[in-house]
Amino acid sequence: MKYTLLFLSGGTGSRMQNAVPKQYLLLAGKPVIMHILERVDQIEEVEDVVVVCAKEYEASISLMINQYGIRKPIVFAPAGATRQESVRNGLALVKNEDVIVHEAARPFVKVDDFKRLIAVKERNATFGASIPFSVLKGHGYVEGLLERSELINVQLPQKFETRLLKDAHERAAAEGREFTEDAGMIYLYHPDVPIKVCEGMDYDIKLTTRIDMLAGEQIYEDVFSRRK
Repeated sequence: MKYTLLFLSGGTGSRMQNAVPKQYLLLAGKPVIMHILERVDQIEEVEDVVVVCAKEYEASISLMINQYGIRKPIVFAPAGATRQESVRNGLALVKNEDVIVHEAARPFVKVDDFKRLIAVKERNATFGASIPFSVLKGHGYVEGLLERSELINVQLPQKFETRLLKDAHERAAAEGREFTEDAGMIYLYHPDVPIKVCEGMDYDIKLTTRIDMLAGEQIYEDVFSRRK
């Protein structure tokens, strides 16, 4: 089975408090965005890549792709005002029947992790990790209880049948509903479709703040440099 990687790189990085979006900062001496593109370039099942980004960064990303010798066919889709809109924009360029969704801000996923997701027999699957802390429902005041054992921390990458994801996005847009990830959207609009939850990775963090970038250097050292 062949996949298109829908690669989200349209974030502005406002919480990073940096003029340059986090996906273009250096991590272990390399732009954050290139860590995943280099690894995906090694995966035979991934046939091509749709990079969703702001128009002004297309030239810079193209230069990086050439500099790092990426061989996969890559096209660009415009970033939207929200993550959901960015995914929908990228889906318009996906030609394969199956798609893998990932974010540039999650640069620590290994080649083996992608292959583990691909190997799952279900066509719709996500990584998810158990939540190691207590949770409550509320804003300002406690409004309810949540069972930690029933919750998962949604991680990426995720894989889906392209037609299902496109349909879910069209329906969500028509209803004005907003989602921050795609497995939940598939679950809502296609409740009869099984979505496999693969055991997540403790190193699969999302770079959001400056502290995350500092922690990321140590994660990279522990997970990648020392295993060579």
